[in-house]
Amino acid sequence: MNNAGVAHVGKLETTSEEDFDRVFRINVKGIYNCMYAAIYYMKTGGGAVILNLASIAATAGLADRFAYSMSKGAVLTMTYSVARDYVAQNIRCNCISPARVHTPFVDGFVKKNYPGREQDMLQKLAQLQPMGRMARPSEIASLALFLCSDASSFITGTNYPIDGGFLNLHG
Repeated sequence: MNNAGVAHVGKLETTSEEDFDRVFRINVKGIYNCMYAAIYYMKTGGGAVILNLASIAATAGLADRFAYSMSKGAVLTMTYSVARDYVAQNIRCNCISPARVHTPFVDGFVKKNYPGREQDMLQKLAQLQPMGRMARPSEIASLALFLCSDASSFITGTNYPIDGGFLNLHG
């Protein structure tokens, strides 16, 4: 399971090349390096499962998330490519694309960027989800466990948004 990610707030014109490179290096190359290091052993071992974590930002136009969205879109398309290239070697590759998950990362991000307004911002982030809350890490973990298990042996090359209705229930 590959889960690398740093955030960056900014649109194209407010994202420096340095910020862009940092997000790419961690979010894209981090996933690439893990898959690259393991693929030989997966092939010679008779197969395996690769599970990448992207984000709903890979497929939704989120404001001020230019570099982050780019990076998670790359993770999604790498997932499809690896799934296709290694299906004959019994290697399955899928992707989970969560919406906002309430983690210490989110708490730190809010504390850094909205000092003194943390609770208001956490509530605002929760309300952006049609379900009115952020996901819990355990909810993402449950889907990950299923996708890495034999119960999902006929699933490959698929993206699973786990988003509290974010992509389809707005409006």
